[in-house]
Amino acid sequence: MIEKISLNSLKYFYYVGKYGSVTVAAKKLFVTQSAVSKQIFSLEETLNIALFQRKNKSLVLTSQGTLLLQCCQNIFHELDECLIEVTKQNFENKQLVLSCEPTFSMKWLIPRLSKFKAQYDDFDIVLLTAGGKVDFENNNIDLAIRRNDFDWSDHIHSEKIADEYMVMIESTQIEKSNDLLISNSRPYFWKSLNKSRTLKTIIGQYSKVDLEHFYLCLEGCLAGLGATIISIYMIEKEMEFNFIQTITPPFRDESAYYLLSKSSFEEDPRKLIFLNWLKNEMEDSQGKFLKSVTPVQI
Repeated sequence: MIEKISLNSLKYFYYVGKYGSVTVAAKKLFVTQSAVSKQIFSLEETLNIALFQRKNKSLVLTSQGTLLLQCCQNIFHELDECLIEVTKQNFENKQLVLSCEPTFSMKWLIPRLSKFKAQYDDFDIVLLTAGGKVDFENNNIDLAIRRNDFDWSDHIHSEKIADEYMVMIESTQIEKSNDLLISNSRPYFWKSLNKSRTLKTIIGQYSKVDLEHFYLCLEGCLAGLGATIISIYMIEKEMEFNFIQTITPPFRDESAYYLLSKSSFEEDPRKLIFLNWLKNEMEDSQGKFLKSVTPVQI
């Protein structure tokens, strides 16, 4: 039967099944929605089965579709592993240049890079600290870690790494201050905090002090200059050594971390390796924090 089926249609089906959306699949594949729909229709016609149930413009996998998706996941995973192996020598001892926000780099990523190096010594990660839009070409950047609080170009490939969780903290070592240290490095950060009635009530008890980066906010908090609101990924050591305590439970701020690439991740096995490692590390980091402090919807 394989000679009757277009491998391209299986790839399109895989992406639609994975993301549950023709629109998202088309964006990931850099083709039109019409092209994706035609491939799905052609595959269903060839197999003479329905792979999706179409309900109110949404797609739900049928039992046959679920089985085929599982097969595609297994096969494509094995194919990825094979491609990584056969092209491995092309990337040995070559560098990947990664752009990452300064505080996230210093407080979360850099402490883990030696761990990554110990696991994968075939290539090096070269770190550049920066935030906002990424100029891949002019700065010779291969990958970038960013949150989705701004729009990146449609031609940029992106994969979600983890959701962002924020928390309000204060020092345990120094007398409480009535100042609240707020980073102005994120667009609309203060405005988004004030959208929450609960948070607005809490932060209304403090005097706002603007600082340039979250790193300065954290250092100021540790020095007793005030409380601050910061990502849970940036305070692991401080929590571990009881230098800080939480004022609020962690809460979602509706953003998430993404790994961006100027070319498809599948074209470079090193990018897939780093992507999967990042996902696992951030999931582990998130789990350790949230298991002791229940997140809330604010």
